[in-house]
Amino acid sequence: MISISGLTKRYRDVLAVDGVTLEVPAGSVCGLLGRNGAGKTTTFKCLLGFARPDAGEVRFDGAPLTPQTFEHLGYVPERPELYSWLTVAQHLEIVRRSQPKYDEAFAKELLATFRLDGRKKAGKLSKGQQTALALIIAIATRPSILILDEPASGLDPVMQRVVLDLLIDAATSGATILLSSHQIGQIDRAADRVAIMRDGAIVVSGGLDDLREAARIVEATFDTAIPDVAAIDGVTRVETAGTTVRVHANGRAPAVAARLGALGATGVRVLDRSLEDLFLDAVDDGGNR
Repeated sequence: MISISGLTKRYRDVLAVDGVTLEVPAGSVCGLLGRNGAGKTTTFKCLLGFARPDAGEVRFDGAPLTPQTFEHLGYVPERPELYSWLTVAQHLEIVRRSQPKYDEAFAKELLATFRLDGRKKAGKLSKGQQTALALIIAIATRPSILILDEPASGLDPVMQRVVLDLLIDAATSGATILLSSHQIGQIDRAADRVAIMRDGAIVVSGGLDDLREAARIVEATFDTAIPDVAAIDGVTRVETAGTTVRVHANGRAPAVAARLGALGATGVRVLDRSLEDLFLDAVDDGGNR
């Protein structure tokens, strides 16, 4: 549904987006992770025509971006762009008049869920309330594509949970979602796919379950000296502490564990790794851990 190929954006001497290629299949939720300045927001701006890329191609459901694309695409920017002098209700009235697929009953339900007063001016809303209004504007048309840049920013934990539930419901109904968040737990709960950016480039991407499977570690203890385990098929990295060894198994954890057992290891166990572990490995510059 969302196809990005070779996307590149440079601001003078700064390469903000470096050849990003990413596929987000229909009906999936893809979480885009990265440290501040990694290029996530610039990637979103290039996707939606708010910044002109220097190279690359973007397609939505096989077609390039056109004004008509926004009839079935919802977007929440990193900082909500609202009219401070207009009320909440007036913002939604603009959407009603401009978007043919606007669902008024759903919009009212969302206002109640986020406890927003339709009479209140946007400039008087808190940061979290402004984020909630931007999200309502984005999803009140029940779009088939959602691109969300920090969609739970400023919301309290209860409302963050509500946002994630809404996104999961939308994906279950067939929507394709690409979102960024600094809250790794939010991505872990809502996404089935993950892409991690570093210095403008995607360094890790794929199905979350597949990435976790590939990142599993095997830990084993030997009664005597540790034999040469680096040559075991599937081992990509070896860490030792005394007579205990940890090996990164590159998706072959059961086979590596069996081989370590055959070499005389005791207490062999396979360790699962969290999305946070995967993220820290991907953005580590070699001197921070």
